[in-house]
Order: sequence, then structure tokens, then C-alpha cells
Amino acid sequence: MDQPGFDYHIDIPGTTIFDGKQAMKGYALNKMCYSFNQAENREAFKADEEAYMEKYGLNEEQKKAVRDRDILAMIEAGGNIYYLAKLAGIFNLSVQDVGAIQTGRTTEEFKQFLASQA
Repeated sequence: MDQPGFDYHIDIPGTTIFDGKQAMKGYALNKMCYSFNQAENREAFKADEEAYMEKYGLNEEQKKAVRDRDILAMIEAGGNIYYLAKLAGIFNLSVQDVGAIQTGRTTEEFKQFLASQA
């Protein structure tokens, strides 16, 4: 139920909002990332990324983002950061690395920023 005067569609410059439209857009990518809950799926992806992406029906935009290890492009392609974190782990990226990427900082700058907010 909408509250009077409350804008549910806030535009945050440089931010991709994960809404229903993005969820539909990123369904295949997020489903693939969800599969990484199982070790054998992580290993299958590492063994043949192209075949694994094809198995889950990723579109060319999503495949390119994965090939390029471009987390921001994955988000723009409909990826949900919760699921993408599983893929980032395969790429040896920590949560702090991803936070740094999202905020345009180095990992060390992002860690310092987090510490300053405590």
C-alpha cells in the first residue's frame, strides 16, 4: 500500500535499482549464480564457463559481463548482488572488493571508509 508523499521510485544516480523489471531481466544470471551453492557446480563453471553460461541461458550482455569479470555490468544486466557474491567468490573477489567496485574506490579505500563509519 502506497503511503501519501512517499516516492517508491527514487533515482539514485549511478545506481541500478533491483526491482521486478531487473529481476526478470536477470533471471538466468541469478539462477546460474544460485547454482554455485553447490561445490560441484562451481567446479563445472570453472572447467567450462561458456558451456555453463549456455546451460543457464545467459544472454550476450550477461555473458560478456561474466567474461569481463565486470560486476557492475552484471548488476546492470539484472544481477542481484546477493547472488553475484557467489560468482565474485569464484573470481576470488571478497565482499570488500565488490563494495569497492560498486563505490569506485580501491579495496583499501573501501575498507577505510567502512572503518570510518563504525
